[in-house]
Amino acid sequence: MKKAFLQLHLAVFFAGFTGILGRLITLNEGLLVWYRLLFSASTMWVLFFALKKIQKIPFHLLLKITAVGFLAAIHWVTFYGSIKSSNVSVGLVCFSSVGFFTALLEPLVFRKRLDIAELLLGILVMAGIYIIFRFDPRYKTGIIIGLISAVLGSLFPIYNKLLLKEVNVETLLSYELTGGFLVLTALLPLYLHYFPTDQLLPDWSNLLWLLVLSWICSVWAFQLSTNALKKLSAFTVNLTYNLEPVYGILLAFVVYHENKELSHWFYIGFALIGLALIIHVLMLRKKEKEPALA
Repeated sequence: MKKAFLQLHLAVFFAGFTGILGRLITLNEGLLVWYRLLFSASTMWVLFFALKKIQKIPFHLLLKITAVGFLAAIHWVTFYGSIKSSNVSVGLVCFSSVGFFTALLEPLVFRKRLDIAELLLGILVMAGIYIIFRFDPRYKTGIIIGLISAVLGSLFPIYNKLLLKEVNVETLLSYELTGGFLVLTALLPLYLHYFPTDQLLPDWSNLLWLLVLSWICSVWAFQLSTNALKKLSAFTVNLTYNLEPVYGILLAFVVYHENKELSHWFYIGFALIGLALIIHVLMLRKKEKEPALA
C-alpha cells in the first residue's frame, strides 16, 4: 500500500512538473505539443504493443477516439499558451477551474442532475480567478487562454468515461495521442502561419526537456498512476490529483521564483481556490463513507 501511495504522488508530482517544462522549453506551444505527442504516442505504441495491451477497434470508434485526442491536443496547446502568455502559476490556477467546468458539462453529456454543491464550489474557484484577472492586468491574456484550456480539459475525461466502456485504457491513450498528433500535424501549417516562429526544430536542450516531458511526465506518470489504481481506490487517485496545480505552483516558486512576481491579489484569489479544493475534499470523503454506513 505504501508503494502504491508513493507511485501515485510521484505521478501527480510529474504531472505538476509539466507546467515548469512548458516555460523551460522555448518552442512555441503548438510545436511543443506536436513533439510531445510524437514522442509520447510512439513510445506508448512500442511499450503497450510489447505488453500485448493494444486492442483492435472498429473504424467508428477510431473516429470518436481521434476526436477526443484532438480535444486533448488543443487543451495542451492552450495550456502551454497560457503559461507562455503569463507564467506557470497563473496557468495552473486556471487549470484548477477544470472541476467547475466538469460539474457544469458532465451532467449535460450524461443527462443527469446538476450537482449544486460542486457547481457552487466551481463558482468559488472562478471568483478566485476573477480576482486575479480583475486586479492584476498583466495576466489577462494568459487567464483567458487558460480558461479555454480548462474547458477543453474538462471535456477530455468526460468523454473518456464513455470510451473506456468499449476499450482498455492503454489502447485508448495510444490511439488518442496518435489521433491528436495526426490532426495537429494537418493543422500545424495554418497554426504556424498565424503564430510564426523561427525555431521549428528543438535544440539539444529543448530535445532533452521534451523527452522528459514525454517519457517521464506522460508515459511513466501514466504507468505509475495505473499501477497505483490497482491497490488504491479511484476516489483516492482522483483526490490526490487535486494536488497537481498545488505541486506545480510550489515548483514554480522554487524553480522560477514566481512568488516574487505575483501581487497580493494572486494570493487572495488562490486562497479562495484553495478553500474550494479543501471543501471538495471533505465532500468527497463524506460521500466515500456513506455506503459503508448503509
